[in-house]
Amino acid sequence: MMDFQKKELWFVTGSQHLYGPDTLKQVAEDSKAIAGFLSEAEEIPLRVEVKPVVTQPEEITRVCLDANHSPDCVGLIFWMHTFSPAKMWIAGLERLNKPYVHLHTQFNRDIPWGTIDMDFMNLNQSAHGGREFGFINAYLRKERKVVVGFWKDPETLKELGVWTRAALAWDDSQHLKIARIGDNMREVAVTEGNKVSAQRQFGYAVNGYGLGDLFEFINQVSENDIEVLLEEYDASYQVQEDLRAGGKRRGELKDAATIELGLRAFLEEGRFKAFTTTFENLQGLVQLPGLSVQRLMRDGYGFGAEGDWKTAALVRAMKVMGQDLVGGTSFMEDYTYHLEPGNNLVLGAHMLEICESVADGKPSLEMHPLGIGGKADPARLVFNVAAGPGINVSVIDLGRRFRMILHEVAVIEPPADLPNLPVARAVWKAHPDLKVGAGAWILAGGAHHTGFSLALTKDYLVDFASMAGVELLVIDESTTLKSFKNELRWNEVSF
Repeated sequence: MMDFQKKELWFVTGSQHLYGPDTLKQVAEDSKAIAGFLSEAEEIPLRVEVKPVVTQPEEITRVCLDANHSPDCVGLIFWMHTFSPAKMWIAGLERLNKPYVHLHTQFNRDIPWGTIDMDFMNLNQSAHGGREFGFINAYLRKERKVVVGFWKDPETLKELGVWTRAALAWDDSQHLKIARIGDNMREVAVTEGNKVSAQRQFGYAVNGYGLGDLFEFINQVSENDIEVLLEEYDASYQVQEDLRAGGKRRGELKDAATIELGLRAFLEEGRFKAFTTTFENLQGLVQLPGLSVQRLMRDGYGFGAEGDWKTAALVRAMKVMGQDLVGGTSFMEDYTYHLEPGNNLVLGAHMLEICESVADGKPSLEMHPLGIGGKADPARLVFNVAAGPGINVSVIDLGRRFRMILHEVAVIEPPADLPNLPVARAVWKAHPDLKVGAGAWILAGGAHHTGFSLALTKDYLVDFASMAGVELLVIDESTTLKSFKNELRWNEVSF
């Protein structure tokens, strides 16, 4: 998906020459120790590179410009070991275009009550050095994260790890190419949007491609590669009997494998990491690319159905953030409701395209009629989504700006079997309940397509939205419609 080993955080410590060379030497040693510890912490999935202590405006500006130009640096950790006069930071911070976190900590955890003297006080001045740094950031209206706590504490490491994963997703978004195969589903509003504005806001580029571009790759697929992929299907899934080797519908599964190989080759050749399709623009394909989309998402690709490139980009970002975490991430859609009094539920699914990373157990590979799209019966993976806390996230284009909406949900096992619904599906309870949760979502204009995750929490998207400079509305256990409506009004003014 993304090679975290090629990326790094820069650890930059602020001080000044007022305290003499011995103090600065100790500051540098302490900085190296903290950076080394963070680099080895399992919560932080990439290396932390310590930089020389900065004590002059020119040094600060240089490290900020170097960070801007480094393809490896995804963000910076700033720490004020001593007092670092903040006018020195203005030029550098104004030029910095990488995300950063202000780590408000100190090297020692405890005050040495019996031996503390002024030398100790002069060395360990984070308490007010960090406030000076905080002031200039507030004055400059700089978007950043502030993490407060001892640098070895689990909660501090967790916060830094969440922010780091958001920074990795933000870095990925700056280079992301999205292939829009076909156009938007006709007459649909929420999947439309301004691709130029999105590129300016989020960094990614969206361009359209016709079916002919894809067919060039489908037509080059070899028989040997098809057979190898069919064997992979057999080994990976519970394959429907008539789709197995020698089965009467094996040839139809072969069609699905051909589409997957061609689509994968097209995306790899164009260096795309996200894509869209729409069933209204797939002329010439024998069947809709359901199985291939599910498997490509499993490998880290972002996806949006019916031309929904905003959700494709969002799913890709969430895939990067959740890489190697327990759980999974998928494209999702709120499909239908269970409105039993006291037990309101949502059934989430899509025609075909739910990622197997969120499956509860080994998926079943099946082929059934779809009833929409006008194609031959498509292959797809059928499974229930694993139970646990989850989030649904939507990005919408309001014309003047973008908005992100996040809804916390509790995924449950389906209350009954679903023998006649041959698609991947999730059942969840909305927080705080369906009446408030769905009402708030609709008031905010949230789309029916979402990025769905069992691996991430709202904290990851809070940090990502901050880096992107977009509004984020959270619907959770504490949400009331009155407070949510007020937040919408206030945010309209703020943004």
